[in-house]
Amino acid sequence: MEQTPVLQIEELSGGYSLGKPVLHNINFDVKPGEMVGLIGLNGAGKSTTMKHILGLMTPHKGVVLVQGKTRDEAPQIYQSSLAFVPESPLLYEELTVREHLEFTARAYGVEPEAYRERSERLLDLFHMREKADSLSMHLSKGMKQKVMIMSAFVARPPLYVIDEPFLGLDPLGIRSLLDFMLEMKQSGASILLSSHILSTIENYCDRFIVLHRGAVVAQGTLGEIAQQANAPGASLENIFYALVKGGE
Repeated sequence: MEQTPVLQIEELSGGYSLGKPVLHNINFDVKPGEMVGLIGLNGAGKSTTMKHILGLMTPHKGVVLVQGKTRDEAPQIYQSSLAFVPESPLLYEELTVREHLEFTARAYGVEPEAYRERSERLLDLFHMREKADSLSMHLSKGMKQKVMIMSAFVARPPLYVIDEPFLGLDPLGIRSLLDFMLEMKQSGASILLSSHILSTIENYCDRFIVLHRGAVVAQGTLGEIAQQANAPGASLENIFYALVKGGE
């Protein structure tokens, strides 16, 4: 039986002003236990798409559904069903690493025992135990990014929206993140991942959505978008180049 998508975007058009939409009739979904890569050039509409998913922007046309509901229909269910990792870390300077994790867990209603188990594992996985009681103002950019990532994963919502998470991470941090995302995916979580590092995500994502100038120009598995690009057997990077070079 076909699984109901955790995230559904239907005929979405939107942007920062009514007369100038950035997105044009976007359609895609993310199913349970699926990692989907959202890729495109700078200005293609990736961040605008994510802002619509997060409820920070109102569609000009179309709908965004999380767990089958729009944000207006069920705001609490909608917001509690997703966690966001932004490209640039945003933390409370006067809170420690551990306090950020606890704050997020409380906001998502995580049980104390589950919080303790998850937070301890995340501190070890991302090699942050020695910094657990450090204020965020004293952390490097890469460490701040790890705190954002750990905060999202301590919540364990059905949907993760992750924007350029590898920027600032060292190779060990990138590997830890990729391995943990795979673990979350295998447990049934859905992940929408935006990244310019195509060679890194090529072997991790189940499907890809290629945005160009605010429109979806291809979507599907690596093999499917390769066919759409007339580049069978090509790498994701070469497929992407074939899909967008004609429009530049």
